[in-house]
Amino acid sequence: MQKLHILLALGASLSLVGCATKQDGAPQYQESTLNKLPFVYQMTIQQGNIITEEMVDRLEPGMTRSQVRYLLGTPMLTDLFHQDRWYYTYTIRLPHREMEKKPLVVYFDGDVMTRVEGFTTPNPARLEGREPEEIIVSVPDWDGDSGLVKRTIKALGIEDHE
Repeated sequence: MQKLHILLALGASLSLVGCATKQDGAPQYQESTLNKLPFVYQMTIQQGNIITEEMVDRLEPGMTRSQVRYLLGTPMLTDLFHQDRWYYTYTIRLPHREMEKKPLVVYFDGDVMTRVEGFTTPNPARLEGREPEEIIVSVPDWDGDSGLVKRTIKALGIEDHE
């Protein structure tokens, strides 16, 4: 019986190790001590838009919003009160490392991009000397392919004969 009480107390103390604590009035997450052990599995967690320096280098002042969206993707945040800027944020947390943050803000004047601020800025010199990318897109021919409803009706044998 005493062993059971000891095991329950040990289990309760280990489960409370990762709870949130308050220090100086601000909530703070305290990581479990078990997660710090090298043999405990941790996933790589990526969130937001993956933006590379090459993508940012292709940005030029004077581009439209749709051109910027084509290069960088949909922004993470478009502020209702500051519609002249788009926020792109990328975070990655590798196992047993601190979270890495890469913020990028694109500023507009109307529909035209004016400047970029963040973890990197456009540098066209980085693009010099590279071969231009050639992208070939093949689109399948869908002529004669019927939709899901038509195929289901045909499979059930209740086709409408005209």
